[in-house]
Amino acid sequence: MIVQDVLNSLTEFAPLSYAEDFDNVGLLVGNAQQKVSGILVTLDTLEAVVDEAITNNCNLIVSFHPIIFKGLKTLTGKSYVERVVIKAIQHDVAIIAIHTALDNAFEGVNRMICKTIGLNNPKILIPQSGTIKKLTTYVPKNEAKQLREALFNAGAGQIGNYSNCSFSTDGISTFKGNELSKPTKGKKGVTHSENEIQLSVSFAKHLEYNIIKTLLQTHSYEEVAYEIISLENKNQHIGMGMLGTLEQPMEEVAFLKHLKDVMNTKSIRHSQLLGKPIQKVAVLGGSGSFAIAAAKVAKADLFITADLKYHDFFSAENNLVLADIGHYESEQFTKNLLVSYLTKKIPNFAIILSNTNTNPVKYI
Repeated sequence: MIVQDVLNSLTEFAPLSYAEDFDNVGLLVGNAQQKVSGILVTLDTLEAVVDEAITNNCNLIVSFHPIIFKGLKTLTGKSYVERVVIKAIQHDVAIIAIHTALDNAFEGVNRMICKTIGLNNPKILIPQSGTIKKLTTYVPKNEAKQLREALFNAGAGQIGNYSNCSFSTDGISTFKGNELSKPTKGKKGVTHSENEIQLSVSFAKHLEYNIIKTLLQTHSYEEVAYEIISLENKNQHIGMGMLGTLEQPMEEVAFLKHLKDVMNTKSIRHSQLLGKPIQKVAVLGGSGSFAIAAAKVAKADLFITADLKYHDFFSAENNLVLADIGHYESEQFTKNLLVSYLTKKIPNFAIILSNTNTNPVKYI
């Protein structure tokens, strides 16, 4: 197995095309063609984590947060970021980061929080726009079924809980090949009419390469006519944050104590309690102040996130309770999620959960 194989497996779970524009994800350090001796999974890549990887004969670190976020102009070891990169390079340790690609995945960071807290019927809080595309193509009537099934097998035609979704209309096409053409229907230099099906299917944008490849490989024409457009439809399975419900309402203080216990946090900063039961809960791992408005619109009773500033708490405006459980605490189980996925995806291979506590925030 090589580093690229591991990256390919990770992107099946959390496609990098759904990472936020500001982020830095994928292979950050190392050679994609390097053979992998072992994988260490961590939330952050610090020097101690690189040392742990070396000790455990792991030459690949899969990290949630990217160690390289902004551009590096030097590699002199003057910062912890530069020291990590230097050490990794010196010991041939590759580093992959998945960050907001996993934040936006339906079974990613926020789904893990929902499961830990005990929230049912989770839905994306802020669906990501521009993630759905539509293919329209034209195929001879007797070949339509074969092409349709090939596109379905490539991942097209998925709408929510439904698969094999398409739309077809009958029509007549015309075309005339020039002297260099090699038509599979009709003769070159002669205008040809063909009974065709106009076939339309939608697909997730990260599948575009495979969808086009499948279309061109399956279609019989020398030149395949097709259009791809981006849809404005919201993708209910890709986006930031989640909204779920407790099986039974809980009193505010009781829920906050439950939250503190299951999320293993030393303290919770929260806005004014409202004296109302908690049942509908919004969550967003990491820095989530930008999602307060969305939690209000969703009529959440309480919003769990991290890194809220003083004035952010005012924006609760007695509409909901804001609960800041800490950045590390909100994402701490992410590495367990990655280990579980990789272990199932790559069985009989050394995949190790890092024992290094990378939380930079300490409590007394």
